[in-house]
Amino acid sequence: MKITNIGDKKQASFYVATELYKQMIHKKESKLGLATGGTMIEMYEALVSLLEKNQPDVSQVETFNLDEYIGLDAEHPASYHQYMNNILFDQYKGFDSAKCHLPNGVADNPEVEANRYEALLDEKGPMDLQILGIGQNGHIGFNEPGTAFDSVTHRVDLTDSTIEANSRYFDDKADVPKQAISMGLRSIMKAKRIILLAFGEHKKEAITQLASGNITTDVPATILHLHPNVEVYVDDAAMPD
Repeated sequence: MKITNIGDKKQASFYVATELYKQMIHKKESKLGLATGGTMIEMYEALVSLLEKNQPDVSQVETFNLDEYIGLDAEHPASYHQYMNNILFDQYKGFDSAKCHLPNGVADNPEVEANRYEALLDEKGPMDLQILGIGQNGHIGFNEPGTAFDSVTHRVDLTDSTIEANSRYFDDKADVPKQAISMGLRSIMKAKRIILLAFGEHKKEAITQLASGNITTDVPATILHLHPNVEVYVDDAAMPD
């Protein structure tokens, strides 16, 4: 694993956007694992700009998001379905909606839905490139501290720190869902290549723990040390001392 300080968020976001763009150009049937959240906004904006300027055919690209809140339907403005539509799929019209996959947050049975999504990953995967952020508590996807390293897509109880961090996307903290469906750690590790992004002082401690090399379920992201092809890109504020 290599942790690289690119200096600032804009430059790092553009670099990762170019890596996604190159993957789609070099392999028209690319399988991409995608992430959401504030960390990813400038990266997707840069990717849309590259797509618009070059107009590649991405109709055969297939995308798989890490997670979705339980209780939010695809039309809910705070759902990850809407996040992806607003920031990428509606911005560049070349994607085939039938090939853009997220868990169903309003499935009758979340466990059955988690199993369906994991089976889809096994059928379609592995991911050629998986994009990750990292939570302040070291989570990746919604795999909170204590998640087993052999976990597959599952229902997750969100921690108070994760709920607090995500409350900025809701009118009221009480509206933040308490559970989600998330790819498991084993699911994520099946990807051929993984890129993790982290920006800001509030992510520095998580990156410091990741950089220590101590592999522990207390910091779920540390499982990435067991993967052969992981790159971590940070800004000045998130770079460990």
